[in-house]
Amino acid sequence: MLLHAAVVSHALGALAFTVLAVLFRVHGRRNRESPPLFLPAAATALWLMAATLQSALDAGLELTGLTELGRNAAWLWFLVHSLRLLKPDAALSPWLRQIIRGVALLLTLTLALQVLQLFWPGPTLAFLGQTVLPALLAVAGMVLVEQFYRNARTQDRWGIKFLCLALGGMFAYDFYLYSEGMLFRHLTPEVWAARGVVNALLAPLIWLSFSRLTQFLPVSISHRMVFHTVALVGTGIYLLLMAAAGYYIRMIGGEWGLLLQYVFLFGAGVLLLVVVFSGSARARLRVFLSKHFFRYRYDYREEWLRFTQSLTTGNPGMQVCERSIEAIARLVESPAGVLWLKKEDGAFHRAAYWNWSDLNGTLPADAPLVRFLEARQWVINLEEYRADPASLEGAEPPAWIVDEPRAWLLIPMLWHDRLLGFMVLEHSLGKVHFDWEVSDLLKTAARQASTNLAQLLAADALTVARQFESFNRAAAFVVHDIKNLVAQLSLLLANAQKHKHKPEFQEDMLATIESSVARMNRMLLKLADRQESASNGRVELEELLRDVVASKKGYSLKPELEIADTQLEVLADRDKLARVLGHLVQNAIEATPYTGRVGVKLWREGGHACILVEDTGTGMDAAFIRDRLFRPFVSTKGTGMGVGTYECKEYIQGLGGDISVDSAPGRGSRFTVRIPLAEPDANGMTREVA
Repeated sequence: MLLHAAVVSHALGALAFTVLAVLFRVHGRRNRESPPLFLPAAATALWLMAATLQSALDAGLELTGLTELGRNAAWLWFLVHSLRLLKPDAALSPWLRQIIRGVALLLTLTLALQVLQLFWPGPTLAFLGQTVLPALLAVAGMVLVEQFYRNARTQDRWGIKFLCLALGGMFAYDFYLYSEGMLFRHLTPEVWAARGVVNALLAPLIWLSFSRLTQFLPVSISHRMVFHTVALVGTGIYLLLMAAAGYYIRMIGGEWGLLLQYVFLFGAGVLLLVVVFSGSARARLRVFLSKHFFRYRYDYREEWLRFTQSLTTGNPGMQVCERSIEAIARLVESPAGVLWLKKEDGAFHRAAYWNWSDLNGTLPADAPLVRFLEARQWVINLEEYRADPASLEGAEPPAWIVDEPRAWLLIPMLWHDRLLGFMVLEHSLGKVHFDWEVSDLLKTAARQASTNLAQLLAADALTVARQFESFNRAAAFVVHDIKNLVAQLSLLLANAQKHKHKPEFQEDMLATIESSVARMNRMLLKLADRQESASNGRVELEELLRDVVASKKGYSLKPELEIADTQLEVLADRDKLARVLGHLVQNAIEATPYTGRVGVKLWREGGHACILVEDTGTGMDAAFIRDRLFRPFVSTKGTGMGVGTYECKEYIQGLGGDISVDSAPGRGSRFTVRIPLAEPDANGMTREVA
């Protein structure tokens, strides 16, 4: 009986490794980079064939010992070869190099003893060659397996771990067999007979590791086959465990043992039937197998490229909401969808729709569904909810969604675990079955789309903030100009008490008031229309400077104008340029005592017009000029706004020019403005002169 078991055992092992060797050979021809496992598998198959023949003939065959030595040599060569691939000879530790030399010596010594035994048979040589040395080779094999796994990179261990388990188990079983033989001076027949089945059980582990290393599986197994196979194997294991448990109960139960065994087995059978016919258990088993044993339904690389392209198609910032709905809907072949986003009041309002205009409503910010979506982050299948309303734990979707028969999926749009909005999709045209994979895909896509939507909302908020900033900035400049006008009118009012009866003063007063009113009206118009179009034109600088100087004649310190070059024209807005130059002259007057001097000079320098505004006032130090002069809202005047010089520099630089400052405390200041000149080209059109 034991001989028949040994024949069947070794025959099964031989068949398993023969199939394995054929697969390795076929794939080795297709892929030259596959692991060299054909030779070890073929040597193992040959050894198991010889062991089968030995068991069938019930006779000792020297061929079995030689083929087993060949099997050991092949697997040890594979491990040493793999170690040398992982680490060159120079990188191997001295201890590991000694192990490799010892393995080579053991193989040579074992072969020598096997050959000697053919010519000089004897118990001593047989004991050494067939028991002691194979046990030492098994120990060497386990050491090499451990070193192979230890020296592998962390990212490679996932692929080789089952191979290491198989080889370690094979050498460990051999060590147990031969160590027991060393102890009792003979090999245990039962352990020897089971050796073939043990090796057959290790073959799938070697193949699984090979498939991970090469990403090659020539046979495709269906979901249904694996499901029923796993269910059948699981049922068998369960029945075996229950039978063992029932036998144990019978042994310890005494007089009641048989009764307790029958009751236990009946209860175990009922429990098995409940689990087998449980739809929930079958569904969970399918999900587990699909997640861990099969490739996914989608080609995620292709799906993600198409999804990203859908999100980014079109003009930037245009129809992002509609594109997000369409991109997510196409993942499940849905023909329509609607998007809700959180608004300023905290509630969720419809923001966009795609092929579905009649679904509309508002979800309050304090609705239980909002908290549920933020906490669970589930994609809600509305069909399942309609069948089982208790599945959402009291977080009911609004009735205007549930009562809509076209509504299929409710997808949360999350941004940093906060609900940015949600999307409702119509039923799939392709009858896509909603499962864990579809849910994960939609949640991931919704996260990506939420990023785009959050950027859109942030851009809108930034635009509004910039509009307010622009308005406030314009208001600051207007207030600054109004301050200058108030200063002129205050000076006019102060002189009115003394000269109000003079006709010349009255005419000058009316002209000043008229000019001030006109300037204030223009400022109000520009403040109301901040997106005014450019009004640059040809400005004759001599005329402009005479007007600027004339506007300051009400001060006791009259500016002096010097025109070195005439007929100099630039491209600019006349009013803005007059305001800029007027501000520089105004600052010079205010910084200079009435006994001092303020001068304005115009000349040409290459392709630029140069305007110098100089005074003999208090002056400024280098640190103030460098760090504070042209910064907004910084002023040395008690009533100053600190935006005048900043506006001057910004506008002159906008014309392509610049402003330079030369000043020192007690020595006065010199502001030099350089602006590109404008000349007519050959067609009479205005252009700038470089």
